[in-house]
Amino acid sequence: MLAGICSFLLLLADDAANGGAAAQQQQQPGNILTMLFPLVLIFVLFYFMMMRPEKRKQAEHKALLEALKKNDRVVTIGGIYGVVANVQRESDRVTIKVDEANNTKIDVTFGAIARVVSDQSETEAK
Repeated sequence: MLAGICSFLLLLADDAANGGAAAQQQQQPGNILTMLFPLVLIFVLFYFMMMRPEKRKQAEHKALLEALKKNDRVVTIGGIYGVVANVQRESDRVTIKVDEANNTKIDVTFGAIARVVSDQSETEAK
């Protein structure tokens, strides 16, 4: 620990003896570009790891909603399972039948549909 502090003090003394040449070198334009490179790299990584997959998910969900039709089995974002009884695209509304015995129906917006449940995924889950 003491040796580390001594070497740091020697470096400071050497820099002061050179008249701050290191400070003058940092003002050169080449060093600014090297300083910006890590920031650009971080932004590129952020885009490919966060923004791009999210855009892909949004596009898939939009395609799912556009393909929604009567008699599709769906799950809402609230976890309600049901069968689509009516699709009203112009009013952004979907009627879902949630109980066959009582003929219970609810109206939800298109955005409330989380996914369409296929028969294959239901049998695999059991």
